[in-house]
Amino acid sequence: MVAGADPRAGRFESGTGEAGRSGPPALATSGGGPGRWLPGAQRERRRLKFVVSLVARVGQGNRAMPPARQTVLVVEDEASIAETITYALRTEGFAPVWKTTGRDALAALAAEPVALVVLDVGLPDGSGFDVCRKIRARHEVPVIFLTARSAEVDRIVGLELGADDYLAKPFSPRELTARVRAVLRRASAAAKPPAAAGPWQHDDARCRISYRGQALDLTRNEYRLLATLVAAPGRVFSRDQLMQAAWDDPGAALDRTVDAHVKSVRAKLRSAAPESDPIVTHRGLGYSLREET
Repeated sequence: MVAGADPRAGRFESGTGEAGRSGPPALATSGGGPGRWLPGAQRERRRLKFVVSLVARVGQGNRAMPPARQTVLVVEDEASIAETITYALRTEGFAPVWKTTGRDALAALAAEPVALVVLDVGLPDGSGFDVCRKIRARHEVPVIFLTARSAEVDRIVGLELGADDYLAKPFSPRELTARVRAVLRRASAAAKPPAAAGPWQHDDARCRISYRGQALDLTRNEYRLLATLVAAPGRVFSRDQLMQAAWDDPGAALDRTVDAHVKSVRAKLRSAAPESDPIVTHRGLGYSLREET
C-alpha cells in the first residue's frame, strides 16, 4: 500500500509521496501515471454499475410490445419498381409482400389477411383491372392502382372498378406511403360500427338510417333531414336549420318544402313501425325527434 492511503475511506493519493487528500476518486491513468483507484472507491463503482444494470433490465421488462405491422400486397412485375416500393413500405413500418402476377396476388389474398393492395395495371398474365374485379368480388380490401397510364379515362375506369386511389408512374415513394396511410385511415373509419341511439341506427358510411331494425328507403334530402334529427334527439330544429342541413341550395327551398319532406319521412316511418310517431311538430318553431330508449 502506498504511504498515506486509507483504504476504508477510498481516498485518492498522489504517486509523488504527497500527503493524502480527500475528494472524489479518480480513474487510474495508463502507464503507471499519478493516480489510481483505492479499494473503497472500487467497491462503490461496482455497486453503481450493478444498480444501473438492474434498472436497465427492469425497463426492458416493462417495455410495451411493438404493434403488429400491417401487410401490404404489392403486385408489380418490374423488379426495380417493386424493390423501391417494398423498401419504402418497410421503412414506414409496413410488412410488404411482393407478387409479380395477378394469379399469385389472388392466391396470396386467399392465404393471409392483407390490409391493402398496391396493384399495377399492366401485369404479365392480364390486366390489373380484371384482377381488381376479382378482388372486389371476394375481398373487402383497399386497392391503390399503380400504372404508367395517366390519362383521365384510365383513372376513371380504375376508380369506377372500386379502386380507392390511383397513382401514375413515375411516382415518389414518400407519396405512395402517404397515400397508403390515408387510404387505410379511411378504411378504418368506414369499418366502425354504425352509431346506434335507442331504436335508431345510423350508418353514416352507407348513408343509411334504420328504425326499429327496419332500413328506411329515403331520398337524398329525406336522408339528410332525418340524419340531422337523429343526431340530436329532443333538440328543436327550425325549418331554416333543416334546410341548411339537408338542401344544397337552401335559398331555393321554401318552408313548406321542409313540411312536405317531413310528411314523407313520417309515412316511411309508419311503414317500418305503424305504432310509432317519432317526429314531433313544434308549432311556430320547427321539428324535433322524440327521445326514445
